[in-house]
Amino acid sequence: SDKTIEIATELGVRVLFVENPSRPKQLNAGAKLATAPLLYFVHADTLPPKEYANQILAAAADENTFGSFRFHFDSNRRELRLNSWCTRLPVMIVRGGDQSLFISRKLFDKLDGYREDHIVMEDYDIIRRGKKFAKFSILQDDVIVSARKYEDNPYWKVNISNFIVFTLYYLGMSPDKLSGLYKRLIRHPKA
Repeated sequence: SDKTIEIATELGVRVLFVENPSRPKQLNAGAKLATAPLLYFVHADTLPPKEYANQILAAAADENTFGSFRFHFDSNRRELRLNSWCTRLPVMIVRGGDQSLFISRKLFDKLDGYREDHIVMEDYDIIRRGKKFAKFSILQDDVIVSARKYEDNPYWKVNISNFIVFTLYYLGMSPDKLSGLYKRLIRHPKA
């Protein structure tokens, strides 16, 4: 409804339609069409830093390269600065798709891409599996992430919900159940 497809097509962008879409299916479909030896996945509500391509290329040390940026919200709310600061830390609980993900084609193929049964936590899953083969890099620049989830939900509720879903994921709860739980815990506004 926001004319994204028309605008992208006018600019010469190839628009891909995925049957029964989910984020991992869409990411894998895009990767299948890509021809470069290095892939970069960015959520629709995330804006990469100006020099993102050069920074990723500089970090691409070998064929098993992968990593992400830190992030900063598009809001000046004080409590969101804490979340942003934590993305500097090399711990899984603060990783995720919001920081975007760069990964070598070779490592992506070795991992068989994103697991399509992971309708949530797909980013955590690919990072977790990738760490068995390569060092994960955190680039010291920020992508800008939409804070709209925090505009429709209290700060504490989003963070507690994220912690619950993250913990249950690591305890082995199925992605279907995690998705249903997450949708019940907080409101998910559309862009």
